[in-house]
Amino acid sequence: MDDQLSLLDYPNWPGFRARDTSKAAADAVQPKAANLRERALFEIRIMRGTGMTADEVAAALKQDILTIRPRVAELARMSLIKDSGQRRQNKSGKSAIVWVRSE
Repeated sequence: MDDQLSLLDYPNWPGFRARDTSKAAADAVQPKAANLRERALFEIRIMRGTGMTADEVAAALKQDILTIRPRVAELARMSLIKDSGQRRQNKSGKSAIVWVRSE
């Protein structure tokens, strides 16, 4: 896949930085990225009325946070979810955005 095409297709196609390892990771997740976004969106929009952090979505889906956090960012970029203004502590002890469905 052409590097420029991938950048133009974000957030529909996983983005990557100008490094071979980053591109390889994006290429590897691409076949399942749409499904993971859909599942994350379902968790945020339907299953959790109070919103969820990316860590909470990852836990609910039994996925690694490094796989889910980019999908959550893609959903936000697509305006399918939005920052609720609330924050909750994530697994690392830092403040995390609580995402809710966009109206």
